Amino acid sequence: MVALMALAGLVCGDRIRALAASYSSGDGEPLAPARRWPALELVSAAVAALVAWRAGPPYVCFAVIAVALAVIDWRTSTLPDAITLPAYPIMALALLPTGELPRALAGGAALTAVYGLLWLLRPEAMGLGDVKIAGLIGMAGAALSWQALVAAAFCGQLLGALYALCLLVTGRATRHTQFPFGTFMLLGTLPTLCLAS
Repeated sequence: MVALMALAGLVCGDRIRALAASYSSGDGEPLAPARRWPALELVSAAVAALVAWRAGPPYVCFAVIAVALAVIDWRTSTLPDAITLPAYPIMALALLPTGELPRALAGGAALTAVYGLLWLLRPEAMGLGDVKIAGLIGMAGAALSWQALVAAAFCGQLLGALYALCLLVTGRATRHTQFPFGTFMLLGTLPTLCLAS
């Protein structure tokens, strides 16, 4: 099963590369074609295999979606609704066999509410796309446990804060510089899925 999930991740990695290239950069210019070396495919395969092994096949769906959105957000500072919104019913179907769908939906709603409040308080510090992916993170984390949900949210915040600190220390940014925070929110969830199981 792990090998099968790795193969699925490899195929999805190729699709993620094409998806990322289809979105424009932050200034509206089309992205230059990515180099044809298989790093993205290998990362996608490794993440899918690791999550399948540690958390179980139902969570591979989130892992692949997270990699796709993280790559697109990093390259374009965009979390497209065309991926984020359909991911909700897809995630619900994937998590149905776990028997934890009610808790997953409650966790998704709770984390969306938290990020929605943060967005209302400081809209300049967070994009609405971050609020939308919070629900996916909440679903994946809460399906394992409430502790996993809290850990996933904390890890995402921690990774984002460490990156911002690195930018400040190296003089590449100021306190008001914006960066693709959604990437860190999503990546922070993956180790949580693997360790919380």
